[in-house]
Amino acid sequence: MSRALTYDDLQPTIDKLLEDKESVDVEFKSARGGFPQSFWETYSSFANTNGGTIILGVKEHQGEFSLDDLTKEQVEKYRKDFFNMAHSKQKVNVCLLSSEDVQEVEFKGHLLLFFFVPHADYELRPVYVGQDPLSGTYRRAHEGDYLCTPIEVRMMFADADTAHPVDGRPLEHYDIKDLDMASIKQYRRLFQVHNPDHVWNGLDDMNFLRKLNVFRTDRKTGEEWLTLAGLLMFGTYSSLMDADPNFFPDYQERPGGESDKRWIDRICPDGNWESNLFQFYRRVLPVLQNFLPKPFQLRGNQRIDETSAHVAVREAFANFCVHANYLENATMTIYKYPNKIVFSNPGILLITPAQYYHGSESVCRNKYLQTMFTFLGDAEKAGSGVDKIMKGWKELDWKKPYLHEKSRPDKVELIMPMESLFDDATKAGLNHLYGDRLKTLDHNELHILALAYSEEEISNDRLQYVLDMHHADITKMLTGLRDKGFLESFGYGRGTTYQLKGASSNMTTSKVIMTTSGSNMTTSRANMTTSGSNMTTSGAKITTSHSNVTTLDRNVATSDANVTTLANVISPIASKKRVKFTELKRAVLAYCSTWRTVDEITTYIGRKKTYIRQIILPKLQDDLEMYYPNIPNHPRQRYKAKDSDNNPTD
Repeated sequence: MSRALTYDDLQPTIDKLLEDKESVDVEFKSARGGFPQSFWETYSSFANTNGGTIILGVKEHQGEFSLDDLTKEQVEKYRKDFFNMAHSKQKVNVCLLSSEDVQEVEFKGHLLLFFFVPHADYELRPVYVGQDPLSGTYRRAHEGDYLCTPIEVRMMFADADTAHPVDGRPLEHYDIKDLDMASIKQYRRLFQVHNPDHVWNGLDDMNFLRKLNVFRTDRKTGEEWLTLAGLLMFGTYSSLMDADPNFFPDYQERPGGESDKRWIDRICPDGNWESNLFQFYRRVLPVLQNFLPKPFQLRGNQRIDETSAHVAVREAFANFCVHANYLENATMTIYKYPNKIVFSNPGILLITPAQYYHGSESVCRNKYLQTMFTFLGDAEKAGSGVDKIMKGWKELDWKKPYLHEKSRPDKVELIMPMESLFDDATKAGLNHLYGDRLKTLDHNELHILALAYSEEEISNDRLQYVLDMHHADITKMLTGLRDKGFLESFGYGRGTTYQLKGASSNMTTSKVIMTTSGSNMTTSRANMTTSGSNMTTSGAKITTSHSNVTTLDRNVATSDANVTTLANVISPIASKKRVKFTELKRAVLAYCSTWRTVDEITTYIGRKKTYIRQIILPKLQDDLEMYYPNIPNHPRQRYKAKDSDNNPTD
């Protein structure tokens, strides 16, 4: 067995081979004992998610790697084994790879076999192992491959059936009495404004609705049915609940961060309005657009109040409505935070994130809803909607909007930051952390640190759509910043994430919220408001006497300037090189009697953070609960033993 390697040893070779591949994840598998059976689970998960690369000939253990020393004969045999099995319906339902996608690679005198698994088109999904899709379909999450539920599999089949869009499904026993006529009249007025010469303007309501595919006729039986799209767009809420109990459009304005569950304004089904999609759109869109700046503009002699940013929000809202999976057991929610708008949709992407950002391909899950919004001047069909979203934010010099995918339940979030990348607070925070060391960095490196500061966690994939650079060049910058002590990394390969080094332990940064005797002082990235006066500081050091300092995401308390950090407590097993898993498990669960971060657990038991993240926490998933259960990789994630009665303290 060859010496232990780190991912950094393998990375240059991997990146060179991935330059022309849209691979977003890497999985290593040992093949010393034959072609690994777990290969096919990963093959399915990569194909059903965003693609990836499987590398045979490397064994991974606790974040360290060793080579299998495969022979030429073994490599050639595994190549043949793969294609024989890939073309057998007994093993997998579809072969996605050609001969060019399977490459023999020499690494420092050792042979490896690379399999570049592409993202499967939605029409080919689900890609499954064996002959039963309900028991052989996998998808990829940060924790690895997971078996899809029967509901998730059925949704993939529904998305693949392009001849019968989900929103075109006929609803038996529903008719025009299930529609809100006031909504239809309002829609028709807007339709006429945007399409003044359209021939449909002369039709009566019923024929107009037929043209919009609100009603469709079964060609075999001649029966006419209300479509799901028609009910979603114009239905009464009581009828919507009968057809889809999970339908719950929700808008929340939250004054704090994501961990703050309070809202100061909310628009959701409350019985005071017919809560269909059209009414939700009419009520919420003006509210969102009111948060945008309205510079004075003239076109001819007429003032124009709508900017490209207003168009961007309108386009994002329409996309939010037409791309949602209305069969998914999840609500569709819009969050307005002080610094961003988040559109959270149930479902999965039908294209890759790269295709979305490039605007090269547009695939719509709900084609009839898309048509309805298109006639209102929204919901582009040719993929240019993404360009409008990016253009509107670029003209305001705000950070680029970006996508975030979640699983269990499946959601796609469009995050639209409403802040400049290099605002004064970000500059002050970075200066506080690194000072004159920042002068040694170029513009792109500063760009990376600024994003890491504001978003708390970044990745290569996220940066590709901010810097418009190749992932290999971004990798070099990220590893360079890590080696210089600006960043620290978590995980390996395409799943690696980065955070600012030193930020997690720095108590005097501007993200700390302070409560002092006699006054309440809140700092938000160096903007401080005190009782009776407003005070703005830029990276200043703050000293408080007899004060309690509370950080939302760390258990830190100060009293008379004496700081006690719970993470400084060290377990007796920390000094031991070898510990049985049962002993380690007892120590972790006892320590997690209250909410703990990964950093705290790492310090307590004296092990590497990658080992905690990739080995220990997955093994203890039945014993620990997460503070953010729907966001496993939340940058402020914490863990607590399930049998503990302690409540979270934010």
